[in-house]
Amino acid sequence: MVGLGLSAQATEVTASERAIRIAQESMIIDTHIDVPYRLINDWEDVSKATERGDFDYERAVSGGLNAPFMAIYIPSSYEDNGAYTLANHLIDFMEALVYRAPEQFAIPHSADDLFAHKEAGLMSLAMGMENGAPIEGEIENLHHFFERGVRYITLAHSEDNHISDSSYDIRGTWGGLSPFGKELVVEMNRIGMMVDVSHISDKAFYDVMEITKVPVIATHSSARKFTPGWQRNMNDDMIKALAENGGVIQVTFGSTFVTTRANQHRARIQRLAREINERLGEGTARAQAEITKMREENPFPYATLTDVLDHIDHIVDLVGIEHVGIGSDYDGVGDTLPVGLKDVRTFPNLIQGLLDRNYSEEDIDKILFGNTIRVWRAAEAFAAEAN
Repeated sequence: MVGLGLSAQATEVTASERAIRIAQESMIIDTHIDVPYRLINDWEDVSKATERGDFDYERAVSGGLNAPFMAIYIPSSYEDNGAYTLANHLIDFMEALVYRAPEQFAIPHSADDLFAHKEAGLMSLAMGMENGAPIEGEIENLHHFFERGVRYITLAHSEDNHISDSSYDIRGTWGGLSPFGKELVVEMNRIGMMVDVSHISDKAFYDVMEITKVPVIATHSSARKFTPGWQRNMNDDMIKALAENGGVIQVTFGSTFVTTRANQHRARIQRLAREINERLGEGTARAQAEITKMREENPFPYATLTDVLDHIDHIVDLVGIEHVGIGSDYDGVGDTLPVGLKDVRTFPNLIQGLLDRNYSEEDIDKILFGNTIRVWRAAEAFAAEAN
């Protein structure tokens, strides 16, 4: 057993030499890491070891991560309010990072680039746009971002936008995809831009399934079976439809995506605080003291590596090994990451867990990169034929 000398609650690597070897020799694609938005708010040079965050070059290399998709994340508040400009700024940020550290990073423009970069000892900083708001209703903007290196678009985020309804938004503005959203999916297929169905409503998901001619991805979602009623995860029928489409669900790590207990923790704490305020008087010293004590007695219930593995097992049992990947959401979910998967250096722990559950190295490769590469290449092949 090999470790980094850190506590299990933090970032201990408890994997075997075999798991560490697989991490280093295989390709690991993580389809969603929120480095760009993290850095514009709290700059650190991630080409070196950093004190904060879940990702930096040294930790990623230690964990075997070859191809993190950098999320060009656009908050929903930017809809009709500067989304195009912010997206370009975040892409500029990634290009500047590569310019400063060309011996460490490169931006891939094709699936084959990932392998060429790995062979050259470079980490591929692929880019995916989280929230289609920067398209701003113009197909030309889709082409612009594709030319800049974006290779998937998450159609919406936490609120309905001009493309799609969101899983978090109860308004259901379009009853699924908007008319422009349907047009956009067709054009994304035509040019080879992957469609990401994470964050969109169930109805919007099925609209995508009806329209798309190529497999799609759910870059950072998990199985709703473990968080009943929470639309941000995918239910079994959706996962089956995704598999029939040839697509992949990339299991995400944040505890609120993984267990009901973590998912409902915030609402429970808010309810208990409200009851205390009603009993003792809102804002009073006694109420504040009791709320503080209540929070200390009810710490956040972190999920575990075992819980994440349960999601992978469920998806594999449901639709087969060809339709599951990894989309951690590192740097995007705050202090909610599971014990055993606290940052990018802990991918060997995930691999060890898969080995312990009798996954073959061939199947582990499919989860780590093969399934995602297959979808990317399918998108490229369709675009090549269409054009």
